[in-house]
This record gives sequence, C-alpha cells and structure tokens, in this order.
Amino acid sequence: MEFLNSADFWIGLVKIVWINIILSGDNAVVIALAARSLPPAQQKKAIMFGSGAAVVLRIVLTIVAAKLLELSFLQVVGGCLLLWIGYQLLTGEEDGEGESKGHGSMFAAIRTILIADLVMSLDNVIAVAATAQGNMVLLILGLAISIPLVIFGSTLMIKLMERFPVIITLGAALIGWVGGETIVNDNLLHGYTMAHPWLHYAAAAAGATLVVAVGKWMQTRPTHASA
Repeated sequence: MEFLNSADFWIGLVKIVWINIILSGDNAVVIALAARSLPPAQQKKAIMFGSGAAVVLRIVLTIVAAKLLELSFLQVVGGCLLLWIGYQLLTGEEDGEGESKGHGSMFAAIRTILIADLVMSLDNVIAVAATAQGNMVLLILGLAISIPLVIFGSTLMIKLMERFPVIITLGAALIGWVGGETIVNDNLLHGYTMAHPWLHYAAAAAGATLVVAVGKWMQTRPTHASA
C-alpha cells in the first residue's frame, strides 16, 4: 500500500477521473436514452447495473484496446452498430413486448448500454490506459470513481429529456455522429482519413443525419405508430 503515499499515484488518479468526466458525456446520453421509457424504479436499476457493468467492461477493454484498434473492420462494424442503436433509441424499438415488457425492457436497456459503451469506449480507453501506465489499482480505482459521475449525468439527462423532448433527437444524433466517426477511424481507412481530414467530419455528420432522418421517417409511418 506504499503507492498511496506517492504523489504520482494521486496525480494519475485525478487525471483518470478527469478524463472519464470529459469522455463520459456521450455514454451518459446513451444510458439516459436507453432507460428513459422505463418506470422510475427500473430506470434506477438500469442506470446502476448498466453503468457498473460498462465500467467493468471498460477495464477489460483497456487492457486489450491497443491490440483491438489494430484490427481492420472492427471499428466499421462498431460504427454501424452505433448507427443502429441510435436509430432504435430514437424510435423506441428497443423496448420489450408482451406480458414481460417491463422486465424485458430493463434488460434490453442494459444490453443497449453495454453494446454502445463497448463501441464508444474503443478510442477513449487508450487515453486512460496511457495515464494508468500499467498500474491496475490506479486504473480500476479511477474507473470505479467515475461510476457515480456517469450515474448522475444519466439521471440528469433523463429529467431533461422529459422536460425537453428535442434532447432525445439530439442524443440520437450524437450517437450517429460518433458512429460515423468510428467508421472512418478504422485501421483500414486510417491512412486515407489522415490525408483527407474533412472526411472525418463529413462521415460524422452523415451518421448523425442518417440516424435522425431514418428514425423520424419511421416514426411517421402508420405501421410504426400502430406497432
């Protein structure tokens, strides 16, 4: 436990917590979107379980992130997953059906949170891993401290979404934006993207536009309204 007396340890811990505050904004939006349609009691459970499991997943991901990012097509698949998740969250199609709708919806929300966090954290965890410099205690502690920050952010976002429904559309657009960014950041396209910096923003804007346009179009269809 001597490391607790080290200034480097505490500086590193503050850095990791701060990085997570900065980088967890989009994750809080995903959690809020996924849990917003649940009853209040289930909202709290989905946020707690989803946030906790996502942080554990992020710890595991941090250990292998550098290798994962070297794989071609991984971020293309991940980006497409985010586009699909953004569409589902905008249209509400992630909800369960039938008698077990409430129970099923909670697990559907947790599943959506985990998948989205897995994809959206691929780039973020590199910064955390670099700060931890191989110190697993520092890594785990820093990410664990970030859990209440993400929970608070998600709870706040749900309240704002109830008051200002336009935030739901903006949240789905954000997920689409990150999805477009993720696709062009794939190792296969990295060289071309570096040579054409505008492509990064064009792909992100296209992802956001696609999610919102398709989602809104599906919401206006009679079959969707009566489903």
